Amino acid sequence: MNLTIIGNGNMAQALISGLLEASYSIEVVGRDLNKLELLKQKLPKIIIKELIDGYDISGKNIIFCVKPYNLVEVSKKLKGTAKTFYSVLAGTTIQNIKQNISSKFYARAMPNVAAKFGKSMTTLTGNQFIKEEAIDIFNCIGQTLWVETQNELDIATAVAGSGPAFLAYFADAIIKGGINAGLKKEDAIVLTNGLFDGFVPLLKSDEPENIIKKVMSPNGTTEAGYNYLEKNNIKKEISQTIQTAYNKALELAKS
Repeated sequence: MNLTIIGNGNMAQALISGLLEASYSIEVVGRDLNKLELLKQKLPKIIIKELIDGYDISGKNIIFCVKPYNLVEVSKKLKGTAKTFYSVLAGTTIQNIKQNISSKFYARAMPNVAAKFGKSMTTLTGNQFIKEEAIDIFNCIGQTLWVETQNELDIATAVAGSGPAFLAYFADAIIKGGINAGLKKEDAIVLTNGLFDGFVPLLKSDEPENIIKKVMSPNGTTEAGYNYLEKNNIKKEISQTIQTAYNKALELAKS
Protein backbone atom coordinates (compact mmCIF):
# COMPACT_ATOMS: atom_id res chain seq x y z
CA MET A 1 0.00 0.00 0.00
CA ASN A 2 1.24 3.48 -0.85
CA LEU A 3 1.03 6.19 1.82
CA THR A 4 1.76 9.90 1.52
CA ILE A 5 2.83 11.59 4.74
CA ILE A 6 2.49 15.37 4.73
CA GLY A 7 4.91 16.71 7.31
CA ASN A 8 8.33 15.52 8.44
CA GLY A 9 8.49 16.32 12.16
CA ASN A 10 9.10 13.92 15.05
CA MET A 11 5.72 12.19 14.84
CA ALA A 12 5.96 11.83 11.08
CA GLN A 13 9.41 10.29 11.38
CA ALA A 14 8.23 7.82 14.03
CA LEU A 15 5.38 6.78 11.75
CA ILE A 16 7.67 6.44 8.75
CA SER A 17 10.06 4.11 10.60
CA GLY A 18 7.28 1.78 11.70
CA LEU A 19 5.53 1.80 8.34
CA LEU A 20 8.71 1.03 6.41
CA GLU A 21 9.28 -2.02 8.59
CA ALA A 22 5.77 -3.16 7.67
CA SER A 23 6.64 -2.82 3.95
CA TYR A 24 4.48 0.22 3.17
CA SER A 25 5.67 2.44 0.32
CA ILE A 26 6.15 5.92 1.78
CA GLU A 27 6.14 9.30 0.09
CA VAL A 28 7.05 12.20 2.39
CA VAL A 29 5.95 15.71 1.47
CA GLY A 30 7.29 18.78 3.25
CA ARG A 31 7.99 22.48 2.82
CA ASP A 32 11.72 22.35 3.63
CA LEU A 33 13.60 20.44 0.93
CA ASN A 34 16.85 20.46 2.93
CA LYS A 35 15.17 18.68 5.85
CA LEU A 36 13.57 16.21 3.46
CA GLU A 37 16.96 15.38 1.93
CA LEU A 38 18.43 14.79 5.39
CA LEU A 39 15.51 12.48 6.17
CA LYS A 40 16.13 10.65 2.90
CA GLN A 41 19.72 10.02 3.99
CA LYS A 42 18.45 8.40 7.20
CA LEU A 43 15.62 6.50 5.49
CA PRO A 44 16.69 5.90 1.88
CA LYS A 45 13.58 3.85 0.99
CA ILE A 46 11.27 6.87 1.15
CA ILE A 47 10.34 9.12 -1.75
CA ILE A 48 10.55 12.84 -0.96
CA LYS A 49 8.64 15.69 -2.58
CA GLU A 50 8.54 19.39 -1.85
CA LEU A 51 5.15 20.81 -0.91
CA ILE A 52 4.41 23.37 -3.59
CA ASP A 53 1.24 25.21 -4.58
CA GLY A 54 -1.16 22.89 -6.38
CA TYR A 55 0.23 19.66 -4.91
CA ASP A 56 -2.19 16.99 -6.16
CA ILE A 57 -3.53 14.54 -3.55
CA SER A 58 -6.05 12.91 -5.89
CA GLY A 59 -6.54 9.21 -5.10
CA LYS A 60 -3.81 9.18 -2.45
CA ASN A 61 -3.80 7.76 1.07
CA ILE A 62 -2.73 10.73 3.17
CA ILE A 63 -1.40 10.88 6.73
CA PHE A 64 -1.49 14.54 7.76
CA CYS A 65 1.26 15.29 10.30
CA VAL A 66 1.53 19.08 10.45
CA LYS A 67 0.84 21.29 13.47
CA PRO A 68 -2.88 22.04 14.02
CA TYR A 69 -2.37 25.77 13.46
CA ASN A 70 -0.87 25.00 10.01
CA LEU A 71 -3.98 23.21 8.71
CA VAL A 72 -5.39 26.13 6.72
CA GLU A 73 -2.02 27.29 5.39
CA VAL A 74 -0.99 23.82 4.16
CA SER A 75 -4.44 22.95 2.82
CA LYS A 76 -4.26 25.94 0.46
CA LYS A 77 -1.35 24.24 -1.31
CA LEU A 78 -3.33 21.04 -1.96
CA LYS A 79 -5.65 20.20 -4.82
CA GLY A 80 -7.79 17.21 -5.74
CA THR A 81 -9.61 14.63 -3.61
CA ALA A 82 -7.66 12.09 -1.58
CA LYS A 83 -8.79 8.48 -1.21
CA THR A 84 -8.24 8.35 2.56
CA PHE A 85 -7.17 11.11 4.91
CA TYR A 86 -5.72 10.35 8.34
CA SER A 87 -5.20 13.37 10.57
CA VAL A 88 -2.99 13.35 13.67
CA LEU A 89 -3.92 16.94 14.54
CA ALA A 90 -4.93 17.28 18.19
CA GLY A 91 -8.24 19.04 18.83
CA THR A 92 -9.04 19.29 15.11
CA THR A 93 -12.39 17.78 14.16
CA ILE A 94 -13.13 15.87 10.99
CA GLN A 95 -15.68 18.57 10.17
CA ASN A 96 -12.95 21.19 10.33
CA ILE A 97 -10.68 19.10 8.14
CA LYS A 98 -13.47 18.58 5.57
CA GLN A 99 -13.85 22.34 5.27
CA ASN A 100 -10.22 22.60 4.17
CA ILE A 101 -9.27 19.31 2.48
CA SER A 102 -11.23 17.00 0.18
CA SER A 103 -11.12 13.23 0.66
CA LYS A 104 -13.39 10.24 0.09
CA PHE A 105 -12.85 8.92 3.64
CA TYR A 106 -11.59 10.55 6.82
CA ALA A 107 -10.21 9.35 10.15
CA ARG A 108 -8.50 10.96 13.12
CA ALA A 109 -5.56 9.38 14.91
CA MET A 110 -3.92 10.35 18.17
CA PRO A 111 -0.54 8.62 18.58
CA ASN A 112 1.92 9.50 21.33
CA VAL A 113 5.68 10.03 21.46
CA ALA A 114 6.34 6.35 22.24
CA ALA A 115 5.72 5.77 18.52
CA LYS A 116 9.46 6.37 18.18
CA PHE A 117 10.01 2.97 19.86
CA GLY A 118 7.01 1.21 18.32
CA LYS A 119 5.14 1.57 21.63
CA SER A 120 2.53 4.24 20.88
CA MET A 121 -0.95 3.92 22.33
CA THR A 122 -2.90 5.32 19.37
CA THR A 123 -6.60 6.16 19.45
CA LEU A 124 -8.57 6.21 16.18
CA THR A 125 -12.01 7.25 15.01
CA GLY A 126 -13.72 8.19 11.77
CA ASN A 127 -15.32 6.52 8.77
CA GLN A 128 -16.16 2.89 9.57
CA PHE A 129 -15.28 1.82 6.02
CA ILE A 130 -11.57 2.40 6.70
CA LYS A 131 -11.55 1.18 10.31
CA GLU A 132 -9.55 -2.00 9.66
CA GLU A 133 -7.16 -0.21 7.32
CA ALA A 134 -6.57 2.49 9.94
CA ILE A 135 -5.90 -0.09 12.64
CA ASP A 136 -3.44 -1.95 10.39
CA ILE A 137 -1.55 1.26 9.61
CA PHE A 138 -1.22 2.53 13.16
CA ASN A 139 -0.53 -0.91 14.63
CA CYS A 140 2.85 -0.47 12.94
CA ILE A 141 3.85 1.96 15.71
CA GLY A 142 2.29 0.20 18.72
CA GLN A 143 -1.20 -0.53 20.02
CA THR A 144 -4.45 0.96 18.72
CA LEU A 145 -7.92 1.59 20.10
CA TRP A 146 -10.83 2.49 17.80
CA VAL A 147 -13.51 4.62 19.48
CA GLU A 148 -16.90 5.51 18.07
CA THR A 149 -16.95 9.28 18.62
CA GLN A 150 -14.60 12.22 18.27
CA ASN A 151 -15.43 13.23 21.83
CA GLU A 152 -14.03 9.91 23.04
CA LEU A 153 -10.91 10.55 20.99
CA ASP A 154 -10.49 13.95 22.66
CA ILE A 155 -10.70 12.26 26.06
CA ALA A 156 -8.20 9.64 24.90
CA THR A 157 -5.91 12.47 23.80
CA ALA A 158 -5.80 13.70 27.40
CA VAL A 159 -5.15 10.17 28.72
CA ALA A 160 -2.75 8.57 26.22
CA GLY A 161 -1.68 11.47 24.01
CA SER A 162 -0.69 13.82 26.83
CA GLY A 163 -0.11 10.96 29.28
CA PRO A 164 3.62 10.47 28.61
CA ALA A 165 4.27 14.04 29.79
CA PHE A 166 2.27 13.43 32.97
CA LEU A 167 4.08 10.15 33.68
CA ALA A 168 7.40 11.90 33.03
CA TYR A 169 6.37 14.53 35.58
CA PHE A 170 5.88 11.81 38.22
CA ALA A 171 9.08 10.03 37.19
CA ASP A 172 10.96 13.29 37.66
CA ALA A 173 9.36 13.74 41.10
CA ILE A 174 10.36 10.21 42.14
CA ILE A 175 13.93 10.79 40.95
CA LYS A 176 14.14 14.08 42.85
CA GLY A 177 12.64 12.41 45.93
CA GLY A 178 15.39 9.79 45.87
CA ILE A 179 18.06 12.45 45.42
CA ASN A 180 16.67 14.58 48.26
CA ALA A 181 16.68 11.54 50.53
CA GLY A 182 20.37 10.94 49.80
CA LEU A 183 20.74 8.89 46.61
CA LYS A 184 23.19 9.76 43.85
CA LYS A 185 21.35 11.19 40.84
CA GLU A 186 22.48 8.38 38.51
CA ASP A 187 21.29 5.75 41.00
CA ALA A 188 17.91 7.45 41.43
CA ILE A 189 17.49 7.44 37.65
CA VAL A 190 18.39 3.74 37.34
CA LEU A 191 15.95 2.82 40.11
CA THR A 192 13.13 4.89 38.61
CA ASN A 193 13.69 3.51 35.11
CA GLY A 194 13.60 -0.01 36.51
CA LEU A 195 10.45 0.84 38.47
CA PHE A 196 8.57 1.99 35.35
CA ASP A 197 9.85 -0.93 33.26
CA GLY A 198 8.66 -3.47 35.82
CA PHE A 199 5.35 -1.73 36.41
CA VAL A 200 4.05 -2.32 32.87
CA PRO A 201 3.54 -6.10 33.22
CA LEU A 202 2.13 -5.54 36.71
CA LEU A 203 -0.51 -3.15 35.40
CA LYS A 204 -1.40 -5.47 32.52
CA SER A 205 -1.93 -8.38 34.88
CA ASP A 206 -3.93 -6.79 37.71
CA GLU A 207 -6.16 -3.89 38.77
CA PRO A 208 -4.36 -0.85 40.26
CA GLU A 209 -6.19 -1.21 43.59
CA ASN A 210 -5.05 -4.84 43.88
CA ILE A 211 -1.44 -3.89 43.15
CA ILE A 212 -1.58 -1.32 45.95
CA LYS A 213 -2.93 -3.91 48.40
CA LYS A 214 -0.23 -6.44 47.45
CA VAL A 215 2.60 -3.93 47.91
CA MET A 216 1.31 -2.23 51.07
CA SER A 217 1.98 -3.93 54.41
CA PRO A 218 0.34 -2.63 57.62
CA ASN A 219 2.38 0.13 59.24
CA GLY A 220 5.05 -0.20 56.55
CA THR A 221 6.88 2.24 54.29
CA THR A 222 4.38 1.97 51.43
CA GLU A 223 1.45 2.66 53.73
CA ALA A 224 3.20 5.75 55.10
CA GLY A 225 3.74 7.14 51.61
CA TYR A 226 0.25 6.11 50.45
CA ASN A 227 -1.38 7.85 53.40
CA TYR A 228 0.51 11.02 52.49
CA LEU A 229 -0.88 10.82 48.93
CA GLU A 230 -4.41 10.29 50.27
CA LYS A 231 -4.10 13.09 52.83
CA ASN A 232 -3.12 15.52 50.07
CA ASN A 233 -5.85 14.29 47.70
CA ILE A 234 -3.33 13.51 44.96
CA LYS A 235 -5.68 11.10 43.16
CA LYS A 236 -8.24 13.87 42.71
CA GLU A 237 -5.57 16.22 41.42
CA ILE A 238 -4.36 13.66 38.87
CA SER A 239 -7.93 13.06 37.72
CA GLN A 240 -8.41 16.82 37.35
CA THR A 241 -5.22 16.97 35.28
CA ILE A 242 -6.85 14.65 32.71
CA GLN A 243 -10.05 16.71 32.78
CA THR A 244 -8.07 19.93 32.24
CA ALA A 245 -6.25 18.47 29.24
CA TYR A 246 -9.57 17.21 27.82
CA ASN A 247 -11.12 20.66 28.30
CA LYS A 248 -8.24 22.12 26.28
CA ALA A 249 -8.93 19.62 23.48
CA LEU A 250 -12.55 20.81 23.40
CA GLU A 251 -11.39 24.43 23.33
CA LEU A 252 -9.09 23.70 20.38
CA ALA A 253 -11.91 21.97 18.53
CA LYS A 254 -14.17 25.02 18.94
CA SER A 255 -11.50 27.44 17.76
